[in-house]
Amino acid sequence: MNTNMRGEEEMKAGKSIDDWLPITSSRKAKWWYSAFHNVTAIVGAGVLSLPYAMAELGWGPGITVLILSWIITFYTLWQMVEMHEMVPGKRFDRYHELGQHAFGEKLGLWIVVPQQLLVQIGTNIVYMVTGGKSLKKFHDVVCPSCKSIKLTYFIMIFGSVHFVLSQLPNFNSISGVSLAAAVMSLSYSTIAWGASVHKGKLEMVDYSYKSSTNVGAFFSFLSALGDVAFAYAGHNVVLEIQATIPSTPEKPSKKPMMKGVIVAYVVVALCYFPASLIGYWAFGNSVDDNILMTLEKPRWLIAMANMMVTIHVIGGYQIFAMPVFDMMETVLVKKMNFKPRFALRLISRSIYVALTMFIGISLPFFGSLMGFFGGFAFAPTTYFLPCIMWLVLYKPKMFGLSWTANWICIILGVLLMAFASIGALRQIILQAKDYTFYS
Repeated sequence: MNTNMRGEEEMKAGKSIDDWLPITSSRKAKWWYSAFHNVTAIVGAGVLSLPYAMAELGWGPGITVLILSWIITFYTLWQMVEMHEMVPGKRFDRYHELGQHAFGEKLGLWIVVPQQLLVQIGTNIVYMVTGGKSLKKFHDVVCPSCKSIKLTYFIMIFGSVHFVLSQLPNFNSISGVSLAAAVMSLSYSTIAWGASVHKGKLEMVDYSYKSSTNVGAFFSFLSALGDVAFAYAGHNVVLEIQATIPSTPEKPSKKPMMKGVIVAYVVVALCYFPASLIGYWAFGNSVDDNILMTLEKPRWLIAMANMMVTIHVIGGYQIFAMPVFDMMETVLVKKMNFKPRFALRLISRSIYVALTMFIGISLPFFGSLMGFFGGFAFAPTTYFLPCIMWLVLYKPKMFGLSWTANWICIILGVLLMAFASIGALRQIILQAKDYTFYS
């Protein structure tokens, strides 16, 4: 009798903790929440560097990688949505829970969590720097005669916003921020290609490779391969987003989630394809690694686009931080037995924001490093880990359509991981002399 009562009490305590944790506390999301959360997660400010990546890939390979990445990542995202409720009566609310189901309790954690954290924390640091840089560009464009202010201070201004926003408890509470971010991402992408069309094709446009040597062109090609492929990396938060959607046996969450994902991928295509192709068509290999820098004028439009980038990465930071907050709070409450209170949330999340801000200020070149380290995490979690889990859990017929499609994705993903990391490492070696701390 006592054992039963204790078991019931433990279940109630566990449920009350789950009701407090950010991922599982609110399951009232609509399908369109999933649409703009996914847009905010997938579309990064990296879209502005896609014309530059096209210049290093060339027309044929560039278009092929853009389309292949779109198809493969859409397929692996669909797989994850399907696997969310593959066990009747159970939901895999977090990426690592699905990993544990596929690979075992311990191995699943060790395979998924380090990669997921590398992507999420790394992205948050990159967004700190990107947000600061966009604010600085906005300031410099609006007031070119003003005294130059260090990037450090702009990162601090950007970071201060997150001390407030990070106190929003769960995904549903940041839906307004995420919607604004999704609208901004579509807006600045449209500015990038719209202004390129308005400016028109350069008279002496050159579509040959930027690098003058074959070796340089080859390594630049590998680096650009990573830039394009990792532009689609939103899978690290997809199960956590789906966890916020209500689900019953009659109306499983995968239907509204998939509707949102389809809308998100249409928006992603509208952001990526025109910006990449029109930017490259207009400027050829003379395009900068940020197309807004190439455009320069009209000043008011470039200033507006930079402010849009800032607003977008505010939302992006929160989307990638929420699963990290969930992991931190799970450990603090379930393992270290802290009481689930507002004070715990305030202190733990503020420390996280402060740490990402400090690393961003200290290493403003962190984005370059992320290309290398991220290659080991972006490619698996986005391109081939979902396929491996699908093969382990569903065991499709050998040489059948599903089996073949998954193995093609796995092989392409592993090659991508290797090639992109080699390209990114060479970029780090070439750029290292220009790296400055606390710039």
